[in-house]
Amino acid sequence: MKRSTLRKLGQGMTEYLIIVAIIALAAIAIFGVFGDTIRAKLGGAVDELGGDSSKKTAALAESSEQKLKDL
Repeated sequence: MKRSTLRKLGQGMTEYLIIVAIIALAAIAIFGVFGDTIRAKLGGAVDELGGDSSKKTAALAESSEQKLKDL
């Protein structure tokens, strides 16, 4: 392969990696902000489906801020 072709392939791969990194950071931020709400909704769904309600209580006992600090 020619060098210019290899450079273009490398540039494209780098751009995709940057996009994936931005999406990952956005997902982490969204879960950080809405984590309590997401956990409450999923816990309610688990209760409705007949799951273990103690897991819901344990998940709701800890706030999103504390979970992020623990990471």
